[in-house]
Amino acid sequence: MKKIELLAPAKDLKSGKAAIIFGADAVYIGAPRFGARAAAGNSLDDIKQLVRFAHKFCVKVYVTLNTIFHDNELNDVQDLIHELYSIGVDAIIVQDMGILEMKLPPIPLFASTQTNNYTWQKVKFLEDAGIQRVILARELSSGQIQEIRSKTTIDLEFFVHGALCVSFSGQCYFSHAIEKGSANRGACAQTCRSYYSLLDKNGNTLVKNKYLLSLKDLNLSNHIGEMIDAGISSFKIEGRLKDINYIKNITAFYRKQIDEVIQKREGYLKSSSGEINYDFSPDTDKTFNRGYTTYFFKGRTKEIASPDTQKSIGKFIGKVKSVNKNYFTIDSEFPLSNADGICFFDNQGVLHGTLVNKVQKDKVFADNIELLKPESFIYRNSDYEFNKQLSSSRTERKIQAKIIIGEFEKGIIITAEDEDHINIEIEEHLEKTLASNPEKATENILNQFKKSGDSIFRIDTVEINLKNPLFFPISVLNELRRKTLELLETERLKNYQKQERKIEKTTHLYPEEILDYKGNVLNQKAIDFYRQHGVKSIEQAFEVQSDFKNKEIMITKHCIKYQMGLCTKHDKPDRKMEEPLYLADNNRKYKLEFDCQQCAMKVIFLQ
Repeated sequence: MKKIELLAPAKDLKSGKAAIIFGADAVYIGAPRFGARAAAGNSLDDIKQLVRFAHKFCVKVYVTLNTIFHDNELNDVQDLIHELYSIGVDAIIVQDMGILEMKLPPIPLFASTQTNNYTWQKVKFLEDAGIQRVILARELSSGQIQEIRSKTTIDLEFFVHGALCVSFSGQCYFSHAIEKGSANRGACAQTCRSYYSLLDKNGNTLVKNKYLLSLKDLNLSNHIGEMIDAGISSFKIEGRLKDINYIKNITAFYRKQIDEVIQKREGYLKSSSGEINYDFSPDTDKTFNRGYTTYFFKGRTKEIASPDTQKSIGKFIGKVKSVNKNYFTIDSEFPLSNADGICFFDNQGVLHGTLVNKVQKDKVFADNIELLKPESFIYRNSDYEFNKQLSSSRTERKIQAKIIIGEFEKGIIITAEDEDHINIEIEEHLEKTLASNPEKATENILNQFKKSGDSIFRIDTVEINLKNPLFFPISVLNELRRKTLELLETERLKNYQKQERKIEKTTHLYPEEILDYKGNVLNQKAIDFYRQHGVKSIEQAFEVQSDFKNKEIMITKHCIKYQMGLCTKHDKPDRKMEEPLYLADNNRKYKLEFDCQQCAMKVIFLQ
């Protein structure tokens, strides 16, 4: 049976536990330092608590150490990996290949998407170097993933939902170039979410103040089966900075989607234990989103960007019929509620938001609607009732178990076995008293042992094998049940199958002999690693360079010319722009170069 994994983000211990309860097979969480989301670090104690909670459900915990390191940080990184191994973490997600030159415990290493895993040659190299899993570049198509699968046997992980980096991962130096922090050091300033003007060669403004590099959010929920067929075994949700309601909703949604797909296919099953009982219907439109795209999974499409806003627009509600001073009327099949957050675009394409004060049939009372017009589209970007439902959700994840009650000369024997065939047996010395009311006594035993309370179990079956009906006080039965379930939970943790993987040094050749600054080599151990693998020339990382002039600070598959219908390769434009083109913000201009051979756009730093 091939196991399929739903991998959810954990901002902290609380959201990590929520991800598990709401359906994750694995969670990824930031270490105290050195994660690609510096604002989402967690203490070792919190990670240890999350590991213990996760392993009860056979859920894995992966920790991100996916930045590049200075030489003076290497000892701290090595010590941290040993500490993470000692508390039971299942794998470390890494970018810096200097880690492979360290003295490591036998903990699996995953290659972060920050290592720019775009070609089968790169993935094959990482596999041969001892990496257990590769997190593939988001830009890949289904066909490219299939090619990688056909050339390798390594585990393949792919993003299925969430915010998209417009740049090839690990190849964005925009933040560092403008002195706002390095994305490869965990301090991305999200420059792609800023607005820019597009200028031609002569300085003419072609587009003014739009979010030209901001992408919609990824949603591949309709392509789960295709992704499995292409070779993906781990489906990753983006969002280590998202709130807990996002985690609950999106994890629950993909749990249901994946389960529906694998139930129709032979040879597949989810990779963790427990059945989830939801008390709400998950809906991706009701959680933070900038509109959705399948990005490049099905090939290049026009509608991948969100140039009018970098903010969440949420769910389309309906069209405005009329506008009055303090209310508007709307034609909608989705009713609004008091305290909902709504938004709309004005005639200039600018997004405006407000709160709903009151709803009377089709009348919606709200402030700040001066720019609202009839025929405007209304979106709900904060669903008050849905968020309240998520916040108070009593969704449970329970592991099925059965209990058998027998007896021996000096008392009773309790046997318990769960859905993973983990079992325990208790011999309890008790005075055996014949029941004066056999039917009631048997009913009491059944009722008390069927309860599971706050435990991780759901008792499906209680079997009583006694020679004669016996009477036990309710307090005794409750204590026996508590003891039984605690022992079974402890036994689950003892039986957790933790994978171990020792990295052996290799000398197989890297796919390239020359690495420029985009190789992200920042320390001596990384230099040693690449030299052992045949790289002859290694440029120092962008983060330690001082002259950025004319350097490429971003490469992206998103192409502004293509989006505008002016690509001579894919379109037949009826007008021509004077190139080169430039992006301009309030401080600088950035030159755009179009690599039509690999269908990519580059952003060049000029000063």
